[in-house]
Amino acid sequence: MFIADEETIKAGKVTDVYFERALKVIEAKDLDKPVKAEISVKGLPAGYQWAVFVGLEEVLQLLEGKMVNVRSIAEGSVFKENQPVMEIEGMYSEFAVFETAILGFLSQESGVATKAARIKKIAGQKTVLSFGARRMHPAVSIAIERAAYIGGCDGFSTVAAGEVLGIKPSGTMPHSLILLGGDTVKVAQYFDECIESDVARIVLIDTFDDEKFEALRVAEALNKKLAGIRLDTPSSRRGNMRKILEEIRWELDSRGFRHVQLFVSGGLNEQTVSEIVDIADGFGVGTSISSATTIDFSMDIVEIDGKPVAKKGKMSGSKSLLRCDKCFNTQVVPYTVDPKPCSCGGVMEDLLEQRIKNGEIVFEFEDVKTIRSRCLRELKNV
Repeated sequence: MFIADEETIKAGKVTDVYFERALKVIEAKDLDKPVKAEISVKGLPAGYQWAVFVGLEEVLQLLEGKMVNVRSIAEGSVFKENQPVMEIEGMYSEFAVFETAILGFLSQESGVATKAARIKKIAGQKTVLSFGARRMHPAVSIAIERAAYIGGCDGFSTVAAGEVLGIKPSGTMPHSLILLGGDTVKVAQYFDECIESDVARIVLIDTFDDEKFEALRVAEALNKKLAGIRLDTPSSRRGNMRKILEEIRWELDSRGFRHVQLFVSGGLNEQTVSEIVDIADGFGVGTSISSATTIDFSMDIVEIDGKPVAKKGKMSGSKSLLRCDKCFNTQVVPYTVDPKPCSCGGVMEDLLEQRIKNGEIVFEFEDVKTIRSRCLRELKNV
């Protein structure tokens, strides 16, 4: 399989070849110097005003043992364009070959988390599940599910991610099961007989017949045991999804099945979720989350031998990212500047905190639920 394992990544082999060539020149001409390199993003994807920072834990695991110092914002934090999210300090040769992997961790995982967060903000208290592992290389499925969960998804579908993160995976039943059983109601009853009682009875109703009539048949068969129904109707047969949901809701309610929730999956994104968020109870979102546009981080030297220096287009020097604990106002200032109180009276705190000191990780990794809680808390301010 075409997989770069952990050993290969930590050996610096997942690198752009020009870093290896640069290091040959640096060694031959004695150019190696202590530097500070800053990670930030110049421009977010079109229509984005903010993004969610994810990937820190893997970056620190990669750099652990290297003679570097690392400051960064917390994983799950919300940030904006031109704000430093990480600074690496050390001899350039100590971390040069890891730039490709570092940016890869942060760019993809932050992109996934940001897309999940955008959809979760629209969905509000409604359930959002990540169903996109099948759209990505399986080698990165756990990272994708973790990022989606941090960004706000209430759960995910893959078993491996559940085992690693300690979170029970979510899912109902595939069309294949209903096709093999030959009838939606029969399969719903089989599911009820065979699957553990703590798994919600949510039945897929769009395999054979009209969604409304299938929903009613299943509701009458399972009654109070039925927690919900799921529509994954293909686009060629979908028509007006909102009208379908309204019709099903009306018919279920009029027959005493108000407890049955309506879940929708298949081709969902910010726009399609917003169109039905008031009537649907939950969403299974796949490709738009797992194949989210990356957040295009870059790493740039901003200081050499203690002196500020940067390529054109970049602000030189080590920086602090200050944020008010009261109004969420943020400000980028030189690292040496003492923060002043915010105009609102709140305290300005530096979000770039020490994570690695002289090669040693100096902070305790956080549980993924703690990181997700931070993200959801900060999303209220954007």
